[in-house]
Amino acid sequence: MPASVSSDQFQCAHGKKCIEQSQVCDGVSQCQDRSDELKCTKQTEDCVFHCGDGSRCLPAKFLCDGERDCSDGTDEVNCEDQKDDGREEQRDTRVTSAPAVTVVSSTPIKCALGLKPCKSNLECVLYKHVCDGEADCKDGSDEEECLSECQTDQFQCAHGKKCIEQSQVCDGVSQCQDRSDELNCTKQTEDCVFHCGDGSRCLPANFVCDGERDCSDGTDEVNCEDQKDDGREEQRGTRVTSAPAVTVGSSTPIKCALGLKPCKSNLECVLYKHVCDGEADCKDGSDEEECLSECQTDQFQCAHGKKCIEQSQVCDGTPQCQDRSDELKCTKQTEDCVFHCGDGSRCLPAKFLCDGERDCSDGTDEVNCEDQKDDGREEQRGTRVTSAPAVTVSSSTPIKCALGSKPCKSNLECVLYQHVCDGEADCKDGSDEEECLSECQTDQFQCAHGKKCIEQSQVCDGVSQCQDRSDELGCAKLEGCTFQCDDKSRCISDSFLCDGERDCMDASDEANCPDEDCSATEYKCTSGQCVSAKMRCDGYPDCWDRSDEESCTNPPSCSTKLRCHQSTECLVQEWICDGDLDCKDGSDEKDCPVVPLSCGEFQWSCKSKTKCVPAAWKCDGMKDCDDGSDEVDCGVGTCLPHQFQCGSQECLDPALVCNSITNCADGSDEGGSCNVNCAETDMNHCTQSCYSTPQGPRCRCSEGFKLLEDGQTCADINECKGRSTGVCSHLCINTPGSYQCKCHLGYIMEAGGQHCKITGEPFLLASVQTDLYLLSLRSGSLDLLMSPAKRAILSLDYDWREQRVFWVGLDSESIRWSSLDQKTTGTLIKGVRADSVAVDWLGRNLYWIDGVNSQIVAVRLSKSTVSTLDHSIILDEDLDQPRSLALLPQKGLMFWTEIGNVVKIERAGMDGSERRALVNSSLGWPGGVAVDTSSDRVYWTDERLKSIGSATLDGDDIRILQMKETTNPFSLALFNGFLYWTDAKKRVVRAAHKISGKNHQVLLKRPRQPFGVKIVHPLLQMGIDGPCEKMRCSHMCVLAPGPKAVCKCPSGLLLAKDGLRCSKLADSSFLLILSPSTVTQIYLQSRHTAAELKGWPEHVAMQVPSVNEAAILDYSLRDHTLFLTDDSTTSLSSFKLKESNLSPRGQLLKLMGDTITAMALDWVTLNVYWSSNKQARLQVTSTMAAHTAVLIAEGIVRVEAIALHPPSGRVCYVNVGLQGKGSVECANMDGAERVVRKEAVQASSLVFSSTGDLIYWADTGSGTICSVQLDGSGYKEFKTEGLAAVALSGEMLLWMTESDKTRLWYRDEQQQNKLWFEVGTEVVGFKAFSESSQTGSNHCSKNNGHCHHLCLATPRGRTCRCAHDHVIVNDTHCILDQRCPAGSRPCLDQLSCKPAEKFCNGHVDCSDHSDENCVTLKLGSGVKVLATPRLRSSTAPPLPPPQLSEGLNTTLNASGQLRNLGAQQCSHRLCGGNGHCVEDGGNTVCACSFGYSGDSCEDHLLKTMQGPIVYGAVGLCAAVVVIVVMAVVVRRKSANTRRARPAEVKETSMTDLETESTPTTRPASSDIEKTEEAVSSVD
Repeated sequence: MPASVSSDQFQCAHGKKCIEQSQVCDGVSQCQDRSDELKCTKQTEDCVFHCGDGSRCLPAKFLCDGERDCSDGTDEVNCEDQKDDGREEQRDTRVTSAPAVTVVSSTPIKCALGLKPCKSNLECVLYKHVCDGEADCKDGSDEEECLSECQTDQFQCAHGKKCIEQSQVCDGVSQCQDRSDELNCTKQTEDCVFHCGDGSRCLPANFVCDGERDCSDGTDEVNCEDQKDDGREEQRGTRVTSAPAVTVGSSTPIKCALGLKPCKSNLECVLYKHVCDGEADCKDGSDEEECLSECQTDQFQCAHGKKCIEQSQVCDGTPQCQDRSDELKCTKQTEDCVFHCGDGSRCLPAKFLCDGERDCSDGTDEVNCEDQKDDGREEQRGTRVTSAPAVTVSSSTPIKCALGSKPCKSNLECVLYQHVCDGEADCKDGSDEEECLSECQTDQFQCAHGKKCIEQSQVCDGVSQCQDRSDELGCAKLEGCTFQCDDKSRCISDSFLCDGERDCMDASDEANCPDEDCSATEYKCTSGQCVSAKMRCDGYPDCWDRSDEESCTNPPSCSTKLRCHQSTECLVQEWICDGDLDCKDGSDEKDCPVVPLSCGEFQWSCKSKTKCVPAAWKCDGMKDCDDGSDEVDCGVGTCLPHQFQCGSQECLDPALVCNSITNCADGSDEGGSCNVNCAETDMNHCTQSCYSTPQGPRCRCSEGFKLLEDGQTCADINECKGRSTGVCSHLCINTPGSYQCKCHLGYIMEAGGQHCKITGEPFLLASVQTDLYLLSLRSGSLDLLMSPAKRAILSLDYDWREQRVFWVGLDSESIRWSSLDQKTTGTLIKGVRADSVAVDWLGRNLYWIDGVNSQIVAVRLSKSTVSTLDHSIILDEDLDQPRSLALLPQKGLMFWTEIGNVVKIERAGMDGSERRALVNSSLGWPGGVAVDTSSDRVYWTDERLKSIGSATLDGDDIRILQMKETTNPFSLALFNGFLYWTDAKKRVVRAAHKISGKNHQVLLKRPRQPFGVKIVHPLLQMGIDGPCEKMRCSHMCVLAPGPKAVCKCPSGLLLAKDGLRCSKLADSSFLLILSPSTVTQIYLQSRHTAAELKGWPEHVAMQVPSVNEAAILDYSLRDHTLFLTDDSTTSLSSFKLKESNLSPRGQLLKLMGDTITAMALDWVTLNVYWSSNKQARLQVTSTMAAHTAVLIAEGIVRVEAIALHPPSGRVCYVNVGLQGKGSVECANMDGAERVVRKEAVQASSLVFSSTGDLIYWADTGSGTICSVQLDGSGYKEFKTEGLAAVALSGEMLLWMTESDKTRLWYRDEQQQNKLWFEVGTEVVGFKAFSESSQTGSNHCSKNNGHCHHLCLATPRGRTCRCAHDHVIVNDTHCILDQRCPAGSRPCLDQLSCKPAEKFCNGHVDCSDHSDENCVTLKLGSGVKVLATPRLRSSTAPPLPPPQLSEGLNTTLNASGQLRNLGAQQCSHRLCGGNGHCVEDGGNTVCACSFGYSGDSCEDHLLKTMQGPIVYGAVGLCAAVVVIVVMAVVVRRKSANTRRARPAEVKETSMTDLETESTPTTRPASSDIEKTEEAVSSVD
């Protein structure tokens, strides 16, 4: 019954449906008969063109835009003439001409570019349709005024109204509307082979069936399924679609596209290939009329009798006849036709069989392939033939079987060799089961069918070799075989049952497993997992099925204020459009912006430019790009060494060469010299065997061997070497001609014999901000461990024996632990800084990195809290900024990442020995580090390269895995073939295959940041006996490479000669060895416990704060004060030594444009004797009151070294002349009685004997250690190569040599020229100190000898001296020298006077630069200074820089949202020492120092800036203020402050900038009040 229609509705023509009036003529048909879209003359902006099938009405901009929007493609037809001529065309107004665009008569039409108005001015038609012989305008005006005659070089279309160029005739593109220019064209060119169905294009052959649609109607990609590439270039260019015939309404005469023929009714078009094919395609059947009934002698007639084809097309594997009669009863076998599909649809070449791809529509080419397992050798898959059904040929043609197949006795079939004698007849004549063995040898097993023997080792191995599977039956009684599955083809251990991993293909090992009950504190997911009850309804799904977020009473409260639109889960910003579906409603991945593709250095871009894949995925045999381009252009693989390679690249077994059967496609295995057999001499030359080849006899090797270059010798192939894909998942053992896989202790070998499997449940342990999560990797259960942390936990590790997790947070200076049973927590050690922790489960120690002090430290694992004094320093030399630490106790090795001035991965023994740089290339910003024990490789994360790298334990075979998922890796772990890493920015924990990076998974996704990650499983902490269990160390036993056991002592104790006991110092003598930024203390007593060490002996390395180019040192035993010159700041500073740490006491002397060349300390008065480049004289400065006096000036060119002996009042120095030759000169300490003791020397160091009667020096020019009595007698010397410096301790002489290494030698009463140790560290000097070396007194010992300024000892007493601008009064007191005018002072050289305000003003005025000898006033212990009123300059001295007191939290709040964490270890761990940690919305992020950027402050702006940068005056001032503020925040002053980075050392000039730019800044006091004054300003 017709539907009733309301006034605002439209009734469809069929009368059964009503639609809204607004839907009429809207471009989309709602009526089945499309009557709502007929006779639509209304044109709107969104409806300009109606598709040919009436399915849509499109806006103009959709026309000819290269995309098919109409299902019939009419919006892209006839677009070929609209070429872009360089102008921006208005494409949104283009209109096709079928039908012409019509507007109402009241509106004059405005035609788009490329169209012409009809005479009525109501329609537009394309210019190409003007004078084409067919009226497109309703008034026919487009066919008026057309040419009737053409020129001689033109072609006239059949309709007579259009002329085209002759060159356009038969070019594959019709210019004439009636297509007369393309009719009767038999010429085929290289570029025109296939005509598109709509006639729009003519394509070259290589465009057809290439996977890309080049024809707008897609006919170039139709019927491509039968055309497999057989290695030859096929003429693919004439394929045409077949379905359905094109139909138009009866009122319109049809115009057929190129390649189609109109039916007699003129209402339909059919493809020419369907004409006379025996099947009516036209409704009137006219396509099957007037067909040939007789074929020529060289043709074949199809069974339907209406089509003739060439004989060459019969049985070619592709049916040309519609009834397929040309491919039936094909018995002829060709190289390309070996196997007929079960449905007769195709005949395939051998290489298509059992190749893993279904080429037959019924799949028969992939049937019965299950027995063909890959045994680890490269099989010739291209010639495999299935045996069901066997390949059959006609009796007239002898069969040629492919490689791996055997002909049946009838010579009409082939069967696989592995199906011969398998107890089942595969040949129709049963010959494959004849002549089979009926008896097996004693070490063999006979299959139940009695026709096959296999090795006993193959029985019950989980893989059936017998066809009847009898070798795998009844295996339950055998060890390790308790459960059979996969139709009894596989037998597995009961430990594999219900372990969460599918080991059987039928999954029966994981079926019917009992459900595990969840604890009272857990919630059971519908999917079976147990998750912590605290995670129920928290807004973040933790169950696989999201059931923990269902049936919640109230919607979760989202801290981030972001949630899914409908499913209400909580989100964080980083999860939106990250490629993972976090919302059940999918709203987090909708409307995502398209990000421009930018591939990394170790990635490869797919040709589609839509995806980046790791470079290692290119040509790995798996399609990773959506367009498959990563597996294109991969070249031809090489054959195995024992195989013969055809010229056509196939690989053959040598037995198939010269066997009178052509097996190579190009026949290169036959002919030539095949008739020349191997002679006896050939057999004798070959180590294994000989065979004939077309090139003559050749030596042959068995599988697993290779032929050497001599062409005669066969050598074993080491299959275990260099196999990046990992033939064995654990251990690979090479055997002659083969290899064997083995598993590490505790693992089980799987049935395939290559992969190892674990037993028991592995867990992923991860720190997520302050929480510790424990995730089961099989069951998916998720638990929370107890954690009292209040700031982020950056690093963690665990001890399986004690079931404890050790971790470090940012909120305390301690290392804490939580139990794995979630019940208890505790503290291992307090008062230490740790950036990264690692458990030595074998030696029972805990290691950590102290990034602030640049040390690697260890302490014994204990059930109770241990004392800070119990820890031992493992490494402290040349560590710049160590970040992350990993241990390999099984080998006694440790690995760490270094992100300082030189980024690298380093390795050393766990005792600090055998240190070496492992990786120093292919690195950007290495962060986390981990060791894979199964493959002996070290892995690291790289935040700058956005990748994960790996190398062997020796640093070889570096591989970089750079994926979309590794953009922000922080920490990582490895286990059982998989790699696990945290992404703190994306807030996820990920996993992937450790080699390929494939099988990527997101394991944990929480709203807070994950940092540390470990895998918990007992197999990771078991395997070997601990060497330390047999040692009797008194304090600590650590592992050395091997592993071996070594005893270590805490700071302050030394190892005794027995190497076991730690004791207090019997001999307190020690060395101080100076490096550019480090002072190393070594007690001489430790030389007895080592023999020629390849590294440092027991020592303490101390970083010197803010010093980068230390040059000269001296030390006061009485005050424990170190005096040090620094060439980078041209200064002399003092440092207090306390508990193995150096704390700065201030600069004693600061020069400008000058460098100190020699310095020595008078340990009685604490006066410093020194000289410099500009002040080439011997002078002395009091460190107590800043008085300076010149002692010796005449005849001195340059002073290189100074030695003092205060008890005897003598000084010696090296005076270097103009020719570079020097002399050793001595005098009293007041400069009197100067004598020359030795001339023509190049001395680098001087030292007195303890009695003061001998002077030693190192003559580096001649490599001679010399000594002489002070009276000039008793000269001695001995030579040594590479001499650099000399020292003396009591009667023991020590010296240092430099070559490839720095070596320290000694000579005492027991040893002659004994090497102590060698290191690769840069050493600039050393000195020896002992109680005897600073014992004694002189006349200056008490009350400064009653001298007002300087007390200088002499052999007979003392001399009082005044500062250079004072004069002596009454032998002891000093008054101001009046030689200079009032308000001025003399220069040290006494040659001129300068105004007082010019001293220490930052500008050199005196010729000797002495006006800028600026000294900090300090009061020392034990000496009283007689002070008189001070002469002050008119300019106040600059204020000292501000200082942060210990524990002070200063806020740098640029945005008002950040607050300082006050955790220096965080700034080293997260920010690389180039910034500090702050919290932003509950997340820990880095606020980078000036000049640095990046998530971890890893990018230095100076390294990335390009082009000139111009600073304005205002910008410069602002920059200075920023630098000063950042320096205040970042540089935390404490007793253990580590040395500054090179960029920060320049703060000597920052002080001046601060004084000038920020005069209102209020300074803070330092450890001891100090004021900068010019030298000798006290009277």
